[in-house]
Amino acid sequence: MNVNAGLPPSPWHEGERAMQARAGAAGKLAELGPRVLRDFMPEQHRSFFAQLPFIVVGSLDEARQPWASVLAGRPGFAHSPDPRHLCIDALPGAGDPLAGTLATGAPLGLLGIEPHTRRRNRMNGVVAQRGAGGFMVQVRQSFGNCPRYIQAREPVFVDEGRALPAARRLDGLDAGARRLIAQADTFFIASAHPSTGDGAAPHGVDVSHRGGRPGFVRVSADGTLTAPDFNGNAFFNTLGNIALNPRAGLLFVDFETGDLLHLAVVAEVVWEGPELAAFAGAERLLRMRVMSALHRPAALPLRWGGAQPSPFLADTGAWPDVVRLIGSEESAR
Repeated sequence: MNVNAGLPPSPWHEGERAMQARAGAAGKLAELGPRVLRDFMPEQHRSFFAQLPFIVVGSLDEARQPWASVLAGRPGFAHSPDPRHLCIDALPGAGDPLAGTLATGAPLGLLGIEPHTRRRNRMNGVVAQRGAGGFMVQVRQSFGNCPRYIQAREPVFVDEGRALPAARRLDGLDAGARRLIAQADTFFIASAHPSTGDGAAPHGVDVSHRGGRPGFVRVSADGTLTAPDFNGNAFFNTLGNIALNPRAGLLFVDFETGDLLHLAVVAEVVWEGPELAAFAGAERLLRMRVMSALHRPAALPLRWGGAQPSPFLADTGAWPDVVRLIGSEESAR
């Protein structure tokens, strides 16, 4: 006898459920999931996306490598004509990994985030159509996120018609990339279920935010990155994908210059050990091996002032060797 007969399918895929179970949150999320993961955007989310000047986008390239990108425009450039669609009146710039992926039916993960109010909402879907100046996404999953670990900063636009330096492909991390990562208080991560594209709503691309004290991402001598995973909503969208498919895409933003650093990585989740115990507030670690990098100078037409750290950072730490790493990089220049 099938005890699950007649029950609706879970909105969580097997990787997410495994992570939730290991964290002791499976029962709570089994009940909560159908209420918070919708196949449409509620009015609050629709109006929220419409007031944003930028949106973070996760995509898959032809080799099914996830990438994280960002699109910017004047508020209203993202707008929802109905609860099941989001239109984005912007296209990726030269060199953006997103540029080659916006075909009809392509899976995308979208993150709407407003740092100065610490609000964020997520939407995963597929490209419904593409036009000369933008594209439309059909909703597969829409859900909110908690405001923890977001540093409050408000953007202003700079000259959007300016000439931009060419993007640079890197085999690894150069000194500039290492400095940007080692001083970052924020990054974005794209991940994907291995069966993305099979039509199942939970099997898609996702992109999410990670925040911490400056230096919360450790850069080792061989270019391996290690970042803490703090207490959150226990959805485990990112880590659930990584449990099944270790490839991920990272995006680091230089909020003063508009530089973008895109990384293709292979990630693993660390649940225990002395390295985890050494980082205050971390419940798990993400260890990420960099496979390739793309540096796009001044690509984002937004600049942010100083950040007001999240109050949730009071109970977290930073890696003790970050200052030494930055100092050694500076002395080597």
